[in-house]
Amino acid sequence: MDAAFHRVIYNTCMKLSRGLALILVFFLFACQPSTPQTVTIIDNDQVITLQTNERVPSTLPTEAGIALEPSDRVLLNGLPIQAELPINNPSINSGQRSPITLQIRRAVAVTIITPEGQKQIQSSALTVGEALQEAGIQLRANDSIDPPINTPITNPITINHIPSREMTITADGKSIRVNSSAQTVGEVLTEAGIPLLGSDYSLPVENEALPPDGQIRVVRVSESVLLAQKPIPFQNEFVASAEVLLDQTQILQPGQTGLTIQRIRVRYEDGNEISRATEEETTVRPPENRVLGYGTKIEIKSAVVDGVTIEYWRAVQMYVTSYSPCRSGGDRCYNGTSSGAKVQKGVAGMRYDWYLSMGGQQLYVPGYGFATVADVCGGCTGKPWIDVAYSDNDYQPWSWWVTVYFLVPVPANIVYVLE
Repeated sequence: MDAAFHRVIYNTCMKLSRGLALILVFFLFACQPSTPQTVTIIDNDQVITLQTNERVPSTLPTEAGIALEPSDRVLLNGLPIQAELPINNPSINSGQRSPITLQIRRAVAVTIITPEGQKQIQSSALTVGEALQEAGIQLRANDSIDPPINTPITNPITINHIPSREMTITADGKSIRVNSSAQTVGEVLTEAGIPLLGSDYSLPVENEALPPDGQIRVVRVSESVLLAQKPIPFQNEFVASAEVLLDQTQILQPGQTGLTIQRIRVRYEDGNEISRATEEETTVRPPENRVLGYGTKIEIKSAVVDGVTIEYWRAVQMYVTSYSPCRSGGDRCYNGTSSGAKVQKGVAGMRYDWYLSMGGQQLYVPGYGFATVADVCGGCTGKPWIDVAYSDNDYQPWSWWVTVYFLVPVPANIVYVLE
């Protein structure tokens, strides 16, 4: 009876239209021998063996009294399968029945930590990478995954995932793009094989977090040391000389410029000079002062000036200005002088220290006439300068250089250098 029934079914199956795919699958399953198949189900430490005609893997555990959770998965002979499709065992057609072993892979808690936060899923994935894909995480080259992507999952596990970012590194006149999951600028540069050498630095600096704009610049720093000569000017030293005429100078000893050697460190960034700093300065030759002898030798001379014959012991180019009682620069008219003489023609003023030494000195000023140093000129500083007096009625303005003659007799106190 059974043999005749199978022949009818077989003949019917051979006549089915090839275009009816779903019906063909049904009849193929129906055409399988009805002899029960041995199925072994492994659920952790539990092993159950069945004799069954059932071929749908997701149904077999239920038949064995095993409950499946939504995240659990079924493996056929150790390989992943689609649990809703019937098992296709070609060896049955040859009359041999290959053993069927189903493994129940139970889901475990998988905690995934990313820069955005933390989430937990139940997963029966075989590896860390498969679990991340189940969680909807798109993996890219150079992502940081801990444990590694091919690590098997056997127990609850925590996975740290830091996605890589595209960074642009500008260094040595070139720009390169890299993908990195590093946390600091220095780590990215190390991964890219662009080390910071010596005084090189990066922008941002190497211990800072990656910049939001993804731009890193490496500044190459180099230094050189220069040796430079620097002259040291000599000073003038004045000494009195009785061999030199008054108001003249003579070089008694020439000066010599000194010399120093400077050690200068020059800093370059990307080939451009940024700064220079003198680190050390050594004097290799000290300067020697120039010695000038100012004259103290006095000679009495005579001359005819403005038709007047005079005898003098000094003739000096001096700047001459003039004043009168009401033209002295004060807030009122001043008729008196520092010596007590009246402000009028014949009186001359000099700065205070000259007045102390030359008060009473007789002078002859061409274009003015004879004068006596009898007043202090507060503004006559910075150059050889005298101020000649007039009364308000005969005042004449002066403001030019004139040779002033110092008349005999020679005073006891002489200012040898007028400056």
